[in-house]
This record gives sequence, structure tokens and C-alpha cells, in this order.
Amino acid sequence: MEIETANDIEHDTDLQAASIAAQNDLFRKALIDPIAVYEMQGKGIQGQVLITPGVSSEGAGFQAAALAAVATDTRFTEDNDPWGDHTFVTVMVGNQKLFWKVDLYDLDFKYGSERPFDPTVTQRALTIMCPSEY
Repeated sequence: MEIETANDIEHDTDLQAASIAAQNDLFRKALIDPIAVYEMQGKGIQGQVLITPGVSSEGAGFQAAALAAVATDTRFTEDNDPWGDHTFVTVMVGNQKLFWKVDLYDLDFKYGSERPFDPTVTQRALTIMCPSEY
């Protein structure tokens, strides 16, 4: 039996997608869970959250509900998550559809991360938006 090594992720896109998905899930969970914030920091996962003007204009209560919806979203299928990395999904907040999207950048937020599965060289930008703003 072959033992999996840390280098396997370098050449295995399924392992990379699973790693990205786990990091994205923890990053989203940290929106509402202080324990997840601590765990995320311990793993070196970093980034920022962006709320678009369309979502912001709905008021603080709606924004809080949107953050909670994004943080707890687990509805991933092959149709809405074909790469298995949990980077883009639609959620409903009340009767309004929203998109959330995670982009994976280098540490300066200038270019896409060359190793998006590696939190030491990747910054996340989680954007919550109305479909009309996509």
C-alpha cells in the first residue's frame, strides 16, 4: 500500500479541490463562528469579505442574514460545484437570491494564486452579491 505524502497534492487536482473546499468552508463558517475564526487563523487561512452595494443597500439585518446564509451553505452538487472546490453558489435570503463567490489571490491580492490550495501563499476574497451585480 502506497502512503500518501504532502507532495501528492502538487499533482492531484482532486486533492487540491478538496483542500480548497475545506479551506473555503472554514473561511465561510468563520463569518459567524468565533471558534472557526481561531481554527482558520491556526491554519493560516486569510482573506477578506466584500459585500456589494446591492446587498449593502438592503440594510444591516439583511446583511447579517446574508452572512449567515453564506456561512452555513452546504448545498454543493456536481451542477453548482463542478470542480468540487466550493467557490461559487447561490443562496436565498428571504425571497431574494444572492450569489457568493470566493476568488483565490496571491498575498497582495494582485494576481490569482499560483497554489490556491496552499494557505501560506493564498488570500481569499469572498464576495456576496445580487445576481444583477455579477
